Amino acid sequence: MKKLLMLCLMFGFCLIFFGFTNAAEVSLKEIDEGYEIDLDGKLFANYWTDYHGTPIVWPIIGPSGVAMTRAYPMSTDADGEKFDHPHHRSLWFTHDGVNGNRHWMRSIIAHQEFVKAESDGKTATIVTKNDWLDDKSGDPVCKDIRTLVFGTIGDVRYIDFNIEIIAEQETVVFADTKEGSFGIRVPTSMDVDMRKGGTIINAEGKKDGEAWAKRSGWVDYSGPVEGKTVGITVMNHSDSFRYPTYWHVRTYGLFAANPFGVRDFEGDKAKSGELTLKHGESITLKYRVLFHDGDAASLDLPKLFEEYCAVKQQEDKK
Repeated sequence: MKKLLMLCLMFGFCLIFFGFTNAAEVSLKEIDEGYEIDLDGKLFANYWTDYHGTPIVWPIIGPSGVAMTRAYPMSTDADGEKFDHPHHRSLWFTHDGVNGNRHWMRSIIAHQEFVKAESDGKTATIVTKNDWLDDKSGDPVCKDIRTLVFGTIGDVRYIDFNIEIIAEQETVVFADTKEGSFGIRVPTSMDVDMRKGGTIINAEGKKDGEAWAKRSGWVDYSGPVEGKTVGITVMNHSDSFRYPTYWHVRTYGLFAANPFGVRDFEGDKAKSGELTLKHGESITLKYRVLFHDGDAASLDLPKLFEEYCAVKQQEDKK
């Protein structure tokens, strides 16, 4: 009996051990739009080089198998979705008012090349170069090098999104406006205004509409999708430009980090978040996006944020 009990305990330990240590295998597959990222052979996300003038990530599938961002405007097949703000394209990075060009709304960010697209089984990394084009001349105003890393932390899925923006013209001005910059549009059923249980909370405990225009290291947006409670956390790395960022996070479903819109967010016309770069100068912004089951309380977000910043700082020193 004792031997049987010991065997059962050992078997149970093995199940627990391998359940926690066997991370999903991350792989890349080239597709017409760009690249598909899979976890154990199942879709996690697609990286598109272009959707109506800008690179995007769509769809993004969470741990429960449900879509974590709104399908519109890429698709109109999802039931119950709002068909507003067609410039909100799943997960993307742009900004309005770059030398007068409105990249948040319509001006083009053109994919130039894949610098890297590889997977080591634990993570998949995509590095691209992109040109922010002037509406009139078609010349690059600035360029960016964006690095996306896809992986898992236990049951949580993540995308690290780092972007270096480099001035290509003699002077490049990023306008002070709330219309930007690192954006996600959450599924309609999750948004707070639907009154189905959607909730916004930041690192300081500000909730829902109170989190708008506040500076914070991270913000979580959670709520129901297809009958399951799921959430998205966006973390702003402590080495990122103008950390901690302001959050253009709305109860109708927009979820954006914006370091430029100081006047709008502070409500003070005497202040300005305008940024001027001379030719060759650059800034770097860093974000981690977590896709998780449950609400914000289901994770130890302060610990995960601390670990994110610490690991990235170590990598930067190598």
